[in-house]
Amino acid sequence: MTGAARLAARVAVACVALWSAAQAQDWPARPVRVVSPFAAGGSSDTIGRLIAERLSEQLHQPFYVENRGGAGGLIGSAAVASAAPDGYTFLISSIGTHVIAPLTSVAPGYDPVGDFTHIAFVGGPPIVIAVHPSLGMRSFEELRAFLSRGDGPLPYVSPGPGTIGHLIAEYWAEKDNLKLAHVAYKGSGQAIGDLVAGHVKMGSITWTAAIGQMRARTILPLAVSSAHRMPEFPDVPTLAELGYPDLAVTTWFGFAGPAGLARNITDRMNREIGAALDAKAVRRRLDADGFERAKMSPDELTAFVQSELAKWSPLAKKLTAAEPGK
Repeated sequence: MTGAARLAARVAVACVALWSAAQAQDWPARPVRVVSPFAAGGSSDTIGRLIAERLSEQLHQPFYVENRGGAGGLIGSAAVASAAPDGYTFLISSIGTHVIAPLTSVAPGYDPVGDFTHIAFVGGPPIVIAVHPSLGMRSFEELRAFLSRGDGPLPYVSPGPGTIGHLIAEYWAEKDNLKLAHVAYKGSGQAIGDLVAGHVKMGSITWTAAIGQMRARTILPLAVSSAHRMPEFPDVPTLAELGYPDLAVTTWFGFAGPAGLARNITDRMNREIGAALDAKAVRRRLDADGFERAKMSPDELTAFVQSELAKWSPLAKKLTAAEPGK
């Protein structure tokens, strides 16, 4: 490249930077798209709409949710990764889209860290280890002792292969050398139905999906993956206090944008999402669903995603390799 060409390239980069900075100063000047990479009605969609409604009020521009489901969240996430970093396209990110799917997919279509600007953490529901009453177990210690006898693998359900419920159960089984047999479903509905019916005796399932049946005592919660005991079920211990500190985890969600998003937009979104989470109506709704809310700076969230990838990578790869056709 000649000196003149290098100078022209530098000028072009500088012009783009100045244009981006000018655009960011006026942001948002038009409607903002929030992509939920899953079908309508799920947790990602619910969170997106709750927060988008608050952001519309706080920032005086419409924030609207667009559902782009498919491939375990990969399609919608890839669309945001390739969008212009102009502050008008965001993603409801999650442990599914930024940890599990990239670790278990041959070609996810994006780098979960490098192709995104991680903006704000929202939180999510924990996983509960629950059993059917007919199993005769009334505590986690009883269940662990039963499994330790090695009479044969105990079938269990989760929200689906490669979900955080699946990973938690397999992590526990590997750590304590227990025999479990995963019964694969494509979602929580059928899994909960078979657990309630007693066709399968144990589940490692999302708190939100299980809460109604736990209240009805059709399934019994024995341990929860939350950082603290859940207020509605104060007698159910956490996995951390039972000796598994690495299992203080949730099915978490956050907000992300394309890589290269202007820092002032990133920081503004972080503050505004934090304010949305503090709104009474949002708190009430998320608390009712068992969400553990938390706040992180953009840098903290980026480091958190990196740590989650490192934490779950060995087990995710092991489970993926064990699947037929992998």
